[in-house]
Amino acid sequence: MARKARHRISYVLPLPNSQGGHLLGVNGLAVDRDRSILYSGGRDGVIGAWDLHLDLAPTATAVTSAPATTWRGQIQAHTHWINDIVLAQKETALVSASSDLTVKVWRPHADDHASPHTLGLHSDYVKCLSTPQTHASWVASGGLDHKICLWDLNGAGLKLEIDVGEGQNTAKGSVYALSVGESIMASGGPESIVRVWDPRTGRRITKLVGHTDNVRAVLINQAGDNIVTASSDQTVKVWSVTAGRCLHTLTMHNDSVWSLASDHPQLSVFHSSDRSGLVAKTDVRGAAEMEQGLCLAVCQEHDGVSKVISAGAHVWTATSSSSINRWADVNTTPYLPPPALQPSVPIGPPRRKNSAQPSPLDLPLAPGGGSKPVPLQSMLPLANIPHFHTGGTRDADATTIASAHSARKRIVTSAKREADVEADADAEADGTADIVIPYCSAPEESIQGQHGLIKHFMLNDRRRVLTLDTAGEVVLWDLVRCEPIRSFGKRHLEDVAPEVNTTESVANWCAVDTRTGRLACVLEENHCFDAEMYADELEPQEGLEFRDDQRINLGKWILRYLFATFIDEELRRDESYRLGMSEGREQQTRVRRGNAPGSIQMPPSTMANGSDPSHSLHPPGTAGGVNGHSWPLTTPGLGIGVATPSIVSVPVPVAAAASVAGESVAAQTIDEQSEQDQRSSHYSQPRSSTERSVDYFSAGPNGPSASGVGDGAGTSNGPATGPPSDAGEERLPTSPSGPDKEAAPKEGGSLFGKKFRMSFGSKRLGRSASVEASKAAVPNEKSDEVDPSGALDAAGENVDDSLWGVIQEIRNRYHRQVKENTGQPIPIGITPSVPIETPVLRPPPGTTVIIQEDRPDSGGVADLYRGTVATMGRDADIVENAAPTWLGRLLFWNQIPLKETVKVSFVLQPYQDLLPNIASVDGNSRLNANRMLRARKILAYVAERIEPAPDAADTQAPKPEEYLELYCQNQLIPVTMTLATLRAHVWKTGGDVLLYYKSNGKKRILGEKTTINGSGETPAPVNGGAASSAGSVTGAKEESSTSS
Repeated sequence: MARKARHRISYVLPLPNSQGGHLLGVNGLAVDRDRSILYSGGRDGVIGAWDLHLDLAPTATAVTSAPATTWRGQIQAHTHWINDIVLAQKETALVSASSDLTVKVWRPHADDHASPHTLGLHSDYVKCLSTPQTHASWVASGGLDHKICLWDLNGAGLKLEIDVGEGQNTAKGSVYALSVGESIMASGGPESIVRVWDPRTGRRITKLVGHTDNVRAVLINQAGDNIVTASSDQTVKVWSVTAGRCLHTLTMHNDSVWSLASDHPQLSVFHSSDRSGLVAKTDVRGAAEMEQGLCLAVCQEHDGVSKVISAGAHVWTATSSSSINRWADVNTTPYLPPPALQPSVPIGPPRRKNSAQPSPLDLPLAPGGGSKPVPLQSMLPLANIPHFHTGGTRDADATTIASAHSARKRIVTSAKREADVEADADAEADGTADIVIPYCSAPEESIQGQHGLIKHFMLNDRRRVLTLDTAGEVVLWDLVRCEPIRSFGKRHLEDVAPEVNTTESVANWCAVDTRTGRLACVLEENHCFDAEMYADELEPQEGLEFRDDQRINLGKWILRYLFATFIDEELRRDESYRLGMSEGREQQTRVRRGNAPGSIQMPPSTMANGSDPSHSLHPPGTAGGVNGHSWPLTTPGLGIGVATPSIVSVPVPVAAAASVAGESVAAQTIDEQSEQDQRSSHYSQPRSSTERSVDYFSAGPNGPSASGVGDGAGTSNGPATGPPSDAGEERLPTSPSGPDKEAAPKEGGSLFGKKFRMSFGSKRLGRSASVEASKAAVPNEKSDEVDPSGALDAAGENVDDSLWGVIQEIRNRYHRQVKENTGQPIPIGITPSVPIETPVLRPPPGTTVIIQEDRPDSGGVADLYRGTVATMGRDADIVENAAPTWLGRLLFWNQIPLKETVKVSFVLQPYQDLLPNIASVDGNSRLNANRMLRARKILAYVAERIEPAPDAADTQAPKPEEYLELYCQNQLIPVTMTLATLRAHVWKTGGDVLLYYKSNGKKRILGEKTTINGSGETPAPVNGGAASSAGSVTGAKEESSTSS
């Protein structure tokens, strides 16, 4: 059976003033010459469109004052870097390749303004694209998955797939460069080989060997007989396809050559760029031998040029900067020989030089018509031709291109140009200069980008993140409110982090990345509900009064308001649907015949519908609540499990559990809410089976095979009796019967003691029987998770495995309600969380929300939906089918997946026996509790154990945290510190956490011993190390006695 695809929800925080430019570097460029539009694809996953307002005809000449480029629009096409873009179908379709494994097509001139459509996926990064002509209806893509895929742009999908590795398990089959001609296709990669393919059959034609490093760019001429390649070995090679060998090796670059661009049918004129930022133009038209052609340094960028493209009299360069520069192209036509002297074949095998046909390199250097003269220092040698200097002073007027120094030259940027020219004036006079001055000292125009995020640091509270952008500015963000909190200016991220970080330990509930220049958070089903925060840490909100120590689930909180407009739209649709059902029922009533009986007596059924949970209109596991809010208040599975010995688990229906007598419920359950709150608040409905049957502390049985860690799900510690009969029932621990009952540990007689049932476990760490019992029930629990109603599948009512399936379940219940309760109003079936549980958030409307699906076959994820917080309601139809089932249950029923509670084991001891010991008779004081339990609850438990229960509630009595203190590793523990934080930042080691409790003298405690040193002060506790067993606890007490 195929594994179920996992879904994830991502949201991207918007940057202020980020519209109109890329946030990170640009990797792809394409020009629509007819419409004068420049398209760019960046590392931020954005495709940008720019109006150039230029004449891009091949015969266009440079103008002195060109109009400024204006921003046309952009679209967030990908969730990772865009590596290449290409225009097709008469320049109406823009195809993009990305590191998110997808190949997408965007039609910017379509009337519907639709988002990019996914053509298909690779199983690794997609690096390059190519199309035979701009009017072609298909494109080819190559990636790091060793595949070349041909995609049809008319909707036919994948046409052909070529395995470059040819079935061999080699890491060098990746495709970094790709070019498609009319009849052949060529690819290059890290194996330094150029492979030539037949695009119609996928068969390999030949293999060209000659490069010594990664092949980064490939061009094919119109005839399909010559190929030009660029490599990281700093060379550009010209190949003959028919001969299957290299014809020319050009060495005008001093660094890895990254890009090639040409519009010439025979590739006689092309541009090349390298890692050092140099852009060169090569023109071999009229050259007797290609190595004697003309090569000029057009411009010099500050970073490596990943893409160069030319149109008209201009050149555009893309670098790791977010800006795009436009440069003036060099008009090389005036430097060509007269047509009568030009050879008939521009590119071909080397020929013997004919003295009757002088090379253009022998012609004197002259300025081009209408453009500035080309300086001699802008010339680059195409090959390493030996040069023998004859000495003497040269006449500048008689200097020719051929007489220029042909050795490899160093490049001069505009920033150091003047100083270098003056310093090398003497060297240049005698012909020994090795300086190259680019033709363009500065770009004509720079299309400015924005400052994107490049680094981040998650703080300990897991709610705030520090980011660093390309301008060096450090900003603090709130992941829950989706907004920046504070800017620290241009500082080092490592210097700011200690100033704002806190001493906390919170579960990792989201993954954060800045790979697209924005702050993105990824939420997955298995982890997004793991983290909680206490409500008293929030800013007070009017009209909300939280319970003591109430916790808020971070994942549930943010998802509730990211999809707020979607929930509102679904509530409107649900109301309309129920209204339509009611009107239809009334219509059926009106058309009944006049003598129809008022009722029909049916024989009694053997099935008690009242006990069938499938007839309930409320989500499974809940009781009918007030005002329609009947779902648990806190997160299921995050309570503390009871792990007392020999406890039998008895399934009890929720309705019955809610009506149990007060003392009985108090003896079996724990709630962090007061009894008055339970009676007065409609939010105090029974939480869930896991929350109602749990305790703050639990200890394993005294047997050798027991454990000190409960299962956190209210599962019994005895043999597993099977799963609950329905998700709407809970499992409550009951006291064991028989002789062992009298031997059970003593329990407190007060209300606190009834709530905090305690027993003391074994000396050995391990898994308790409760854990094993819960594991035995895993298959049934999973089946309940998939279908909470449990009876729908049995009744043959199949639903979709998506959010739409949850809506189907709700409507199926409506139909059953109409049949069973004729004339009664249909209660609402959508009950989202309420503000007391998830306080109101208002994320920015421009916050991007993405629904993704894992694709195990391709090794990546695919975007199923992309929208914003503001557009979620309008896109309800798409979201219903794209969103997973677990998200629907969260949004509509306030239900999150059950998960085993994470607990922390600790040993609780009185300091030097000054206070009564709460350990059992065998001296074992090992306990465990929820990792989010605060120290004040531990002190309350201690107070309950060492003090008699008051006869009546005393409002003036001090709280336990006011007269008791808790110590660990010689540190006084704040009462608001959780066990997880205590273990991570105070204990800082393995084993059980060793805690000491003592009195601060503000209240006299019965049984308290006098101070030991006679000074009236109690010495600070000193830990004797972690105690993971009763023996180590005894050793700690002996050490304390010796020291006193």
